[in-house]
Amino acid sequence: MTIVGSAINIVLLVFKFVAGIVGHSGAMIADAVHSLSDFLTDVIVLLFVHISGKPQDKSHDYGHAKFETLATTLIGLALLAVAIAIICQGGVKIGSWLRGQELPAPGLLAFWAALASIVLKEGVYRYTVRAGRKLASQAVIANAWHHRSDALSSVGTAIGIGGAALLGTRWTVLDPLASLVVGAFIVKVAIALLKKGIGELTECSLPDSVEAEILGIVAAYPDVVEPHHLRTRCIGHHYAIELHIRMNGDIPLRQAHERATIIESQIRKHFGEHTHVALHVEPIKE
Repeated sequence: MTIVGSAINIVLLVFKFVAGIVGHSGAMIADAVHSLSDFLTDVIVLLFVHISGKPQDKSHDYGHAKFETLATTLIGLALLAVAIAIICQGGVKIGSWLRGQELPAPGLLAFWAALASIVLKEGVYRYTVRAGRKLASQAVIANAWHHRSDALSSVGTAIGIGGAALLGTRWTVLDPLASLVVGAFIVKVAIALLKKGIGELTECSLPDSVEAEILGIVAAYPDVVEPHHLRTRCIGHHYAIELHIRMNGDIPLRQAHERATIIESQIRKHFGEHTHVALHVEPIKE
C-alpha cells in the first residue's frame, strides 16, 4: 500500500511543482513540498515497518517494534518542518502585500492541480488506513494521515488559488493566506504524531483506563490480592505490563505458578498474544 502511495506522490509532486511555478502560486508550491514530504515519509515507513516486523533476537530481547514508533516520530518531525516552511513563506508574501506590493495572480493550472490532489490523496488515505488497521501498524496509519493532511491542505489550496485567480488582483493575497491555513493544519497533525511517538520512546505509561482494565482482570481471581507496582508501556503497537501480586504464602509453589500463568494468559487474551507480561508473586503479609 505504501508503494502505491509513493507512486502517486511522485506524480503529484512533479505536477504540483510545475503547476506552482508556471501558475505563479506559492500555495501550490507549498502543497508540492508537502507531497515531497509524503514521498520521503513513504520511504521511511517502508524501511522501518520491515525492520519492526523482525522477531526478537540476541540484541533486541523485546523485539524490534520500537523502530515503528521511531518511524512515526520521524514522520511527525517531517510534517512539522514542512509546516514551518509553508507558514514562513506565506507570512513573507502577506507582509509584502500589506506594504502595497502587488502579488501575481495564480493561474488556473494550479487550481486544477489542487483539485486532482484532493481526489487522489483522499483515495490513497482510505486505502492506506484500511491496510494499516488490518496490519495493526501505527506507522502505516500515521502515514495514511499524512496522505489525508495532503488532501485537506489541497482543499485550502484550491480555495485560495481559485479565489485569487477568479476574483481579481485585489484578492491575490488569498493564495498566501491559503498557505497559512495549510501550514496550521499540518502543525496540528504533526504535534499529534510527535506526542504519541515521543511518549512511547520515553516509556510513557499506558492510559489510566487501560491500567484499570489490567487491575480488573487480576481482581477476578479471589485468591490473588493487593496488586501493586504496576508498570506499563508500549513497545510498538504491543503492550508491556509488569505487576506484583500477593497470594497465600502456604500454598505450593507449583500452584502459585499456575495461577500466575493463568492470569498472564488472560491479560494476553485481552490485549493481544504479543503482549509482554511479567508477574511477580509475593506472599500475603501477615
